[in-house]
Amino acid sequence: MTVYLAWTSEDLADLADLEGPWHEGMLIAPGLIAVDSTESLSAVYHAIKWSLRREASLIVVPVHQTPKSRGMAVGTTTWLRERTPRQPTGASEQA
Repeated sequence: MTVYLAWTSEDLADLADLEGPWHEGMLIAPGLIAVDSTESLSAVYHAIKWSLRREASLIVVPVHQTPKSRGMAVGTTTWLRERTPRQPTGASEQA
């Protein structure tokens, strides 16, 4: 399973109605969602794109390790830690 972060210029406050090829999604900041999916980046991108207004901005990226963040919605860090590795496979810890 892969976690994807998606940012859009659209208001995603009604995330419950956002359907796509993911198991779970979380609104982590205004316009920023995290979803976990077994589908490809393209499949996730297009599912979100088709749910937005035509002129809305959108970027979707896979998350290969637990990101550093602050000021996100309550539960974001736990949600991401449960679904992403602390560091990529084969990487050594950097100070």
